[in-house]
Amino acid sequence: MLPPIKSASRQIGLFASVAAGISALMNNVGALAMLMPAALQSAARVGRAPGTILMPLSFGSILGGMLTLIGTPPNIIVATFRAESADAPFGMFDFTPVGAGVAVAGVLFVALIGWRLIPAQRRKAASPKELFDIESYLIELRVPRGSRSVDEPLGKIDHLLGKRDAVLLGLIRRGNRIPASRQREPLRANDVLIVEVGSDELEGVIADLQLKPATAAKGGKEEKRKLLDDTDIAWHEAVVPVGSAMIGRTPGAMYLLRRYGVSLLAVSRQGRAYRGRLQNFTVRAGDVLLLQGDTERLAEAIAAAGLLPLAERGLHLGTSERAGFAIGLFAAAIVAATFGLVALPIALAAVAAAMVLVRIVPVRELYESVDWPVIVLLGAMIPIGEALQTSGATETIATGLLEVTAGLGAVAVLGIVLVLTMTLSDVMNNAATAVVMAPLAVNLAVRLDANPDTFLMAVAVGASCAFLTPIGHQNNTLILGPGGYHFGDYWRLGLPLEILIVAVSLPLLLWVWPL
Repeated sequence: MLPPIKSASRQIGLFASVAAGISALMNNVGALAMLMPAALQSAARVGRAPGTILMPLSFGSILGGMLTLIGTPPNIIVATFRAESADAPFGMFDFTPVGAGVAVAGVLFVALIGWRLIPAQRRKAASPKELFDIESYLIELRVPRGSRSVDEPLGKIDHLLGKRDAVLLGLIRRGNRIPASRQREPLRANDVLIVEVGSDELEGVIADLQLKPATAAKGGKEEKRKLLDDTDIAWHEAVVPVGSAMIGRTPGAMYLLRRYGVSLLAVSRQGRAYRGRLQNFTVRAGDVLLLQGDTERLAEAIAAAGLLPLAERGLHLGTSERAGFAIGLFAAAIVAATFGLVALPIALAAVAAAMVLVRIVPVRELYESVDWPVIVLLGAMIPIGEALQTSGATETIATGLLEVTAGLGAVAVLGIVLVLTMTLSDVMNNAATAVVMAPLAVNLAVRLDANPDTFLMAVAVGASCAFLTPIGHQNNTLILGPGGYHFGDYWRLGLPLEILIVAVSLPLLLWVWPL
């Protein structure tokens, strides 16, 4: 095992750099999901808060997407638009000169300076145990008949829970809530205790007080399993990404989890335990779920539900025997497309088919492995961009923008296009932003008698720079819960980063793609 990295700048720089490199050749969200468990464990080993490392990690993976054609959807859209408006699309590495300069500057900034701009309360040092489990969870625990806790006063229960660093918030009896302040109130069978406790102490609380999870499925086969009496049970935290099947569901509607014998025990949102009843909780992207189930099937349930595990706890979400072969196939496709031996879409489709044939990707997972929302979005938004042109909307907007910027010159208009694209990307989907801005950029370039490629590249850079909000990019949403961030935390690091990107990318655009 490698020694822990004690320097925050070195640790953040390492993870952000690796994320940027991986994101150049794969989906940004996939790169973040791959590195997030390792980043959390690395931070835990040196007592560093997750909020210190997750935002720089997310931003690093977004920056890396600018490096290649396949790094991020905006690049694909810009390349597609160029193919329609010019002789040919942008190539695989046409984005690299400008993208590499922006990525290097951005990663250096977040590693050396930027992480210090994250609010101090998100960067407070904590024990590895607290970091590993993110935050305390709110648990509903039922008092079964015959439990030693029956007839014990709430005051004594509260005292026993305190020894486990747990807090009694109250109990529910026949639908009525009884506050924890009623210290002399005796417990009765079938009461439901509301307890705030970290997942590492949960098993001890259940054993000490002889309780059962109140959220376990009642009736039928699931109740008969008696999960707490089973020695092959695991607990695991998983974060809800954008597009997960769990979004918008309540615990009672999570049939997918129950199919695998998995129970939702607790939830955490933006680093805080949810304090309502779990039956009324509706899952959102970025939430952290504490799941319990059979060790062998828990990994399957997490994958089937579209969740991402936060840290390794004996789960193996894939096999590594054929990793080298898979990487070799992908590299061969990139090389073939780069030298013009075959079109990139055909090369990558052939690689996908080969991975199915050699069973790297099981046939049953083929459909789920495709990122359908992105494909549908691209297919739906490109005609919208064409409609903006044919309807004259793009020309009208371009005319108005040129009137406002009269006399400023092509360089100033290029800067305005870059900043405007960035601003839209912070509140819109980055692919949608590219669709809207690409035809406008070309129209402006033609009117200014400038190089359209320069303006299209500015759109590609700006559309990828969604750093001000948690809704501008899926990565930012994904880290919201595990990092304990609030909506207003992102701009503190994101705004100076976007200013730096404008300062670096404009000279690079003018040098690599002269006007």
